[in-house]
Amino acid sequence: MAPPAGPVRSSTHDGAAGARIRSIRREGGLTQQDLATAVQVSRQTVIAMETGDYAPSVYLALKVARTLGVTVEELWGASAS
Repeated sequence: MAPPAGPVRSSTHDGAAGARIRSIRREGGLTQQDLATAVQVSRQTVIAMETGDYAPSVYLALKVARTLGVTVEELWGASAS
């Protein structure tokens, strides 16, 4: 079963997770468009994740983490640093 379509706005701003996504993406030499293409979303969705304005579905979070070579917990975990 596919996740529901459409954006999911985060109920709280999570800039720390966004900064981790951006940092790991850049360390891996990926552009926002590269990541978007790899996880099959728009570049605008990647921008929204990086600014903390978008709460991805579990399905998308797993795809992002796998593409970046980290765990979901490393990106969005409460104890992530």
